[in-house]
Amino acid sequence: MQKEAKVLQIIAPGKPEWRDLPVLDPQEGEVLVKVNAITTCPHWDLHIIDGEPMFPNMKMEYPYTPGQPGHEMVGEVAALGPGVEGFSIGDRVAAWQDRGLQVRQGCYAQYVPFATKSLLKVPEHVRDEKVASLELAMCVQVTFDQLEVFGGVKEQKVGISGLGPAGLIAAQMAKAYGAREVIAFDPLPERRAQATGLATALPPNADAFSADRFAEGALDLSIDCTGFKDAIQYLMDRTRRAVAIFGVLRETIEYDASHRRGGLALIGYENHNRAAGERALALIAEGKLDLQQLATHALPFTRYAEGVELLRNKEATKIRFLPWAE
Repeated sequence: MQKEAKVLQIIAPGKPEWRDLPVLDPQEGEVLVKVNAITTCPHWDLHIIDGEPMFPNMKMEYPYTPGQPGHEMVGEVAALGPGVEGFSIGDRVAAWQDRGLQVRQGCYAQYVPFATKSLLKVPEHVRDEKVASLELAMCVQVTFDQLEVFGGVKEQKVGISGLGPAGLIAAQMAKAYGAREVIAFDPLPERRAQATGLATALPPNADAFSADRFAEGALDLSIDCTGFKDAIQYLMDRTRRAVAIFGVLRETIEYDASHRRGGLALIGYENHNRAAGERALALIAEGKLDLQQLATHALPFTRYAEGVELLRNKEATKIRFLPWAE
């Protein structure tokens, strides 16, 4: 094993560096993963490179942890840590879980030590680009699992707000789980165009879809993938039974008598879990969920700053970074 490898580190806001650092040995319950591909989580990347907290009261310190905030990763096992069972050198693995902020190193790197409890083995026929964003798919799957309280989306008319990466996954999952119809809302024409074949994509205005929860064409269940108050209220005014809030909510939602009538439910967000990751991976393996299309660009890490600007200007949905590319 080489003693040093390349790792991306955000030294200060606006200053990412692709630098040589020692390869960390895997500890108890970890394997060392040779990273083949990793996709951006746009909100994380933009917040961290801009020096802004992702969540309220989140403490920001720079230089930022090497390899962070990278977490949507696929690779192969290069070494086993003490006590590891069930994994072998050469196994292809993908992260189903972001290990959080308190880690020695994130996945924007050529090699990263990773807890085996947060990894799933990738079926041989599933290519790297199809599964790199498994962690995000797991997150969205959690919301679909929550909707099972209402009988799930099968044969339902499902609304989705926001056609960024999570919204595109949600549209595919709704179809995979048997939704009768999927209606997605996004103000950007290019985002709506990306949903062609996945959903009927409309701008979120009153003319595009009437605000009547009790009309024949109303939505049965909806998922917000933006976290924006206006987007959530838009769905609440058009959905019969429940609106699930997947996006990170930073505002106060107004629930009034018009929502109470008929029993509209608002659903928060549950915990990430391995079972949701396994269900998402099964959809990928069956060809019912295509994560490759989320990454509109593939770049080497030497072009990280360029990739972030593409995200900022909404010229890219996700970037797939290739740690070994020149």
